[in-house]
Amino acid sequence: MAMMTSPAMARIARPFASAAIAIGTFAFAVSAPALAQYRQPIGNDLAKCGAEGGPAVMVTVDGIKSSTGRVRVQSYRATASEWLEKGRWLNRIEAPARAGSMRFCMPVPAAGSYGIAVRHDANGNGDTDLTKDGGAMSNNPSINILNLGKPSYKKTAIAVGPGVKAIRIQMRYM
Repeated sequence: MAMMTSPAMARIARPFASAAIAIGTFAFAVSAPALAQYRQPIGNDLAKCGAEGGPAVMVTVDGIKSSTGRVRVQSYRATASEWLEKGRWLNRIEAPARAGSMRFCMPVPAAGSYGIAVRHDANGNGDTDLTKDGGAMSNNPSINILNLGKPSYKKTAIAVGPGVKAIRIQMRYM
C-alpha cells in the first residue's frame, strides 16, 4: 500500500475543511438571530422615538416615588408563553430613578402586540422588596394579591404599528 504524501493529503483535506467551516458558519448564522431575540440591554435613546422612528414605544412612567435606586423598563411579546416569563424579555432599559415622571424609548423588533413592564428598585439592591419597590405595566392593569403582580398578557397588550406608539404607565407602590 502506497503512503500519501503531505501535499496529496492537503489537496484531499482542503475541500472537507472548507465544507466544515461553511456548515459551521451557516449554523451560527441561523442560530444567532434566535439567540439575539431575547435579553437585549439597550440605552434610552429618545431619538429612536422621533418622527422617523419605529417600530417603538415611547413610554412615560408617572408617579416615581423617589430619586433613589434604578428604574427598569422591559418589553415582552404579548403572548401567554412570553409575557413576564423569566429570560423572555426582548429589550431592557435601566436608568437612575428620578422622582416624578421619566420617559423611555423602547424599540420593538417589528409591528405587533407587546407588553411593557416597569420596576423601580428603590434601594438599588437588585432584589424585589415588596414594601419599598414599585411596579407598573402597560395599560395600567389592577394588581392585587390574587394575581401576584402578573396580570394576563391580554390586559397589558398594546398594538404597535410601524411608527411610534406613545403610552403612559402609572407606577404603583405598596
